[in-house]
Amino acid sequence: MASYRTPLSRARGLGAAKHGVGHWIGERVGAVALIPLTLWAIYAVIRLAALDYYGAVAWIASPLNMTLMVLTIAISFWHMHAGLRVVVEDYIHKTLSKTALLLLNLFVCGLAGALAVLSVLKVALGGA
Repeated sequence: MASYRTPLSRARGLGAAKHGVGHWIGERVGAVALIPLTLWAIYAVIRLAALDYYGAVAWIASPLNMTLMVLTIAISFWHMHAGLRVVVEDYIHKTLSKTALLLLNLFVCGLAGALAVLSVLKVALGGA
């Protein structure tokens, strides 16, 4: 039976569920935030290479350096989680595999990010 519907009317309702825009904007905001933070991190690595252990501990204990380091780590791991989530959602089609990989992505990125942030805080706050 021939359909007399226009291509636009056939396509309506088949597109995005209107929740992807928020994820897309969040990924872009994270990427833009990482630009100055990455430049600062490169500066930090060069600066830290010239210091001994006690100099490095004193450097990271500075509130500005500690804050920027924690922000760099947190946003980097969040950005990695978001990117891997998109890859899994786009290329894994079996529901069980997709769910397992999304949970694994969440837990690995969350755990690694939390350990990195706690390590910086421990050194910066004098626990090392």
